[in-house]
Amino acid sequence: MAPTEATILATFLLPPAPLPAIISLKAFTELFPRSQQSSPGIRALYRDLQHQRSRLTDTVGRSIVTETKRGYAQRRAVVRERRQAEKEGQDDEIDVENTLFGHSSNLPTSKPHTLASILPVMEMAAKDLEDEISRLEEDSETLLEDMQSTVGGLSDLRYGRLANGDLLEEVLNGLKRLEDSCKTV
Repeated sequence: MAPTEATILATFLLPPAPLPAIISLKAFTELFPRSQQSSPGIRALYRDLQHQRSRLTDTVGRSIVTETKRGYAQRRAVVRERRQAEKEGQDDEIDVENTLFGHSSNLPTSKPHTLASILPVMEMAAKDLEDEISRLEEDSETLLEDMQSTVGGLSDLRYGRLANGDLLEEVLNGLKRLEDSCKTV
């Protein structure tokens, strides 16, 4: 089986990433002047760099997952567009070419699936649909919370219950300062 996008990215980006794979503590210490090589700060600096590198590696791992999902979404969009184009009918030029020269090898052809080839495709499609549904549910929950917050804020405004009790006084003071500055100009 051919390696997947995620496998390729993980293979080439993640294993060489840990700091000890790049430079050992001893080699790192030797980069400093001899008078400073015995300082405990060098070891702490190395550990800090190691921790930062680890966090960066984790971020890259998450980015690989995100990019892989985006790649799947792009492939689905391309397939959808191809299907849409097939539904709309072939181009007149293609019809003329088919009539004159027969089917050309540069035209898109579809290969029928076998049971072994369709199962992984359907599993990926089901997983993609589940991911999209969960993302839509999260978006709808966030949107609902925002709407409820907005409605609650408007309700407070309607009944005169403001979160900041001094708001009226602050607005009046601000208007008074504005009025005074306009008089001096």
